[in-house]
Amino acid sequence: MSVTVRKPVALGQTEWTATRFLSILDLSPAELETCLDLAARFKADRAAGRPHARPLTGRHVALLFEKPSLRTRSTFQIAVRELGGDTIEPPADVALGGRETVEDVARNLERWVHGAVVRTYAHACVERMASAAPRLRVVNALTDQEHPCQALADCLTLTERWGRLRGRTLAFVGDGNNVATSLAQAAVMLGAHVVIASPRGFELRDDVCADVRRSARTGGTLRLTTDPVDAVRRADAVYTDVWASMGQEEETAARRRVFAPYQVNGALMAHAPSGALFMHCLPAHRGDEVTDEVIDAPSSVVFDQSENRLHTQKALLALLA
Repeated sequence: MSVTVRKPVALGQTEWTATRFLSILDLSPAELETCLDLAARFKADRAAGRPHARPLTGRHVALLFEKPSLRTRSTFQIAVRELGGDTIEPPADVALGGRETVEDVARNLERWVHGAVVRTYAHACVERMASAAPRLRVVNALTDQEHPCQALADCLTLTERWGRLRGRTLAFVGDGNNVATSLAQAAVMLGAHVVIASPRGFELRDDVCADVRRSARTGGTLRLTTDPVDAVRRADAVYTDVWASMGQEEETAARRRVFAPYQVNGALMAHAPSGALFMHCLPAHRGDEVTDEVIDAPSSVVFDQSENRLHTQKALLALLA
C-alpha cells in the first residue's frame, strides 16, 4: 500500500492566529491545513529519530480530565513532554467539581501554566474557562458537544491515504454526536462530502448543520439521511462510534434497540465501494456498533487514527505556543 503525506511546513513559516481550540470552527481552513502539515512533519521526524522544535520548553500544561481516557491523556502527556514542557494534573473534583467556579479555576491556572487541556461534559465549561482567562491556551479534549482533537487525527489519517480530502465522500453511521459534529466540521472545511446516517431523533442538530455548511470550502457538502445503505453507497470511508457515549450509560439498552440497524458489519460494508476505509475513534464496543470482521479488516485504519492523535495534538500545542 502506498501512503501519500502532505508536504509539511516548518514551524513558524505560516500565519497562525488561533489562541484557543474549543472547536474545529476556531480555525480557518488555512490554519487547519497548517496543523495537519506540521503534524505530518512531527510524525516523520519522530519515526526517523530527528529532533524538532521544543516550543514548550520551560512551560507547563494542565490536564483537567473529568471523563476517563486512554488515548487523549496518554497522547497529550507525550506531546507536551516531546515539545519540551511538563504537565500537571489537578484532580477533577478540585478543578472541575464545583469547589470553586470554572472562571476562578481558569484565572488561577493562567498565572501558573501556559495551557489547559480540558476533557469534560458541558461544552460551556471550556467556553467559560477560555473567556475568563484569555492568556490561557485552552484546548477542548472532548465535551458532550464536540471532539475537535479527534477530528484532527481523522483528517491526518485520511490525508496520509489520499493526499487530500477534497472531493472524497465520508459516511458516518450512527449517533449525530460530538465525534460526528467535529468530523463534519473539519472534513467539509477541507472540501469533502460528508453523509451522516442516523435514526430519527438522533440526527446532527440543525444549528450544527448550519455551521458546518457555512464553513464549507472547495465544494464540501453535508447531507443527512436515515438510511445507512444510502450513506455508504459512494463512501471512500465509513466511520462509526459507540451508540451510548459517556454519561449515557442508562440509555444503553434502549439505544442498542434503536441503533441495531446501524451496525457497521460486513453486509453494510458490501454496499460501499471496494477499498472503502473503516474508521472509529475508539474505544469500540465490538458486536454493537461494529463487528470484528470490519474493525479487524485490512481496510480498517482505527489504530492509525489513534496514533495520529499524538502527532496532531503535538502540532496543535506547538502552534498555540
